[in-house]
Amino acid sequence: MRISFPAAADPAPHVHVVLAGPGGEMTPGAIMVDAASEGQVARALKTGRFEGEASAVVEILGPHGLAAARLLIIGMGPADKATPAVFEKIGATVAARFQACGETRVTVDMTGVTGALPLADAAAHLAHGASLRSYRFDKYRTTMKPKTKPTLTDFDIIGAPGAEAKHEQLAAIAAGVTRTRDLVSEPANVIYPESFVESAQDLKDLGIELTVLGEDEMRALGMGALLGVAQGSVRPPRLMAMRWNGTGNPDAKPVVFVGKGVTFDTGGISIKPAAGMEDMKWDMGGAGAVTGAMHALAARKAKAHVVGVVGLVENMPDGNAQRPGDVVTSMNGQTIEVINTDAEGRLVLCDAIWWAQEKFNPEVVVDLATLTGAIIVSLGHEHAGLFCNDDGLAAQLTTAGDTCGEKLWRMPIGDAYDKLIDSAIADIKNVGPREGGSITAAQFIKRFVKPGVKWAHLDIAGTVWSSKVGTLHDKGATGYGVRLLDRFIAANFEG
Repeated sequence: MRISFPAAADPAPHVHVVLAGPGGEMTPGAIMVDAASEGQVARALKTGRFEGEASAVVEILGPHGLAAARLLIIGMGPADKATPAVFEKIGATVAARFQACGETRVTVDMTGVTGALPLADAAAHLAHGASLRSYRFDKYRTTMKPKTKPTLTDFDIIGAPGAEAKHEQLAAIAAGVTRTRDLVSEPANVIYPESFVESAQDLKDLGIELTVLGEDEMRALGMGALLGVAQGSVRPPRLMAMRWNGTGNPDAKPVVFVGKGVTFDTGGISIKPAAGMEDMKWDMGGAGAVTGAMHALAARKAKAHVVGVVGLVENMPDGNAQRPGDVVTSMNGQTIEVINTDAEGRLVLCDAIWWAQEKFNPEVVVDLATLTGAIIVSLGHEHAGLFCNDDGLAAQLTTAGDTCGEKLWRMPIGDAYDKLIDSAIADIKNVGPREGGSITAAQFIKRFVKPGVKWAHLDIAGTVWSSKVGTLHDKGATGYGVRLLDRFIAANFEG
């Protein structure tokens, strides 16, 4: 779907959208179409019991006195409480309503819209919401009925001078979200470690520097934890770093994002139940989010130095697979007793995080992983879990999440939990008791964070995929993490 900001509406019949607030207070654009329709808008608002709350709608088919095929009046809520999220919700509502209705063009008239948010910003965020909500993954659907196919190709916004320039930055972020959603949606026979790396090659065109390690290089570095997970698969593992430096200073210390990239997770020898195992194609959601965030940062030319690292493996149960009870040695020399081969993400992350610290010497490391089912039990699908060793970093991430709607909830860590992963025969074991499962998983990762490094772990198992429609996404991959990481960088590491 193309987003445009033309000077005037297209003359051909299409969907025309105007806004109104509480009490049916019409914007200038709505007043104009009400006059042209001889009061039809006002009558429809009264009949439809329209109260003007954000994204409330009244639709008129074949409105009198207008060339439009359909007229939609959509609520914008109280003007003094307008936020970017409000206008994103409005744009998303419009896009979802008309995506497959048979119409090809929508025009939203923002003329004279006033409120707490400047008009250009409001229009840009409205467009952003429409762009995010219009995403569909229909690549493999070959027998769709015509009525279910998307028809909407053009989304125009008029009456908002300066909005196009504002939207450019948001379009870059939306492109990153789309990349993440595509990666997470693809089946595991299409996206596996080698093809994931291949799919990232076009990031070079944005100015991102790629570094890729193969199995032999990782073995030489001593990454026994990551390689142990991969040894049961015919798909060789990869470690990929994506570096963007928009500061102009080659010596600037980077912020490092690390993503878990288990492209399919059977659980290994500790095999998962068959029911629902197909969902484990999205166990690389952390790597997908990091890759999409790097795309967004580079596409909008962020004035920051950021490195994204993804550990890419497939966890399979063949005759060479890692066994429960095996002991492996991580890159930093710690030995790990593998109690459960389905607790594999932390084994991938510990080597990836240590390598990232050794190579890039960051002051801040944030990892993202679909790490535990326990976090879903704790938080459902409304928040991702935040574990952090620094209060300031935790506050920065929480604020970023609240701002963009990708919410975090801080969880505890501490010595009492750390003792639960002490091993009787090695330095550490990869799982603790059943209780506090997401916390002991975070404690495991923490043991591989260097002293003085600010670190946060985001357990996003409940947020990367949705079985229901959300405000800015359809069912399926949500793209969670891209907007959060972009906002975190924009608010704290750009001048």
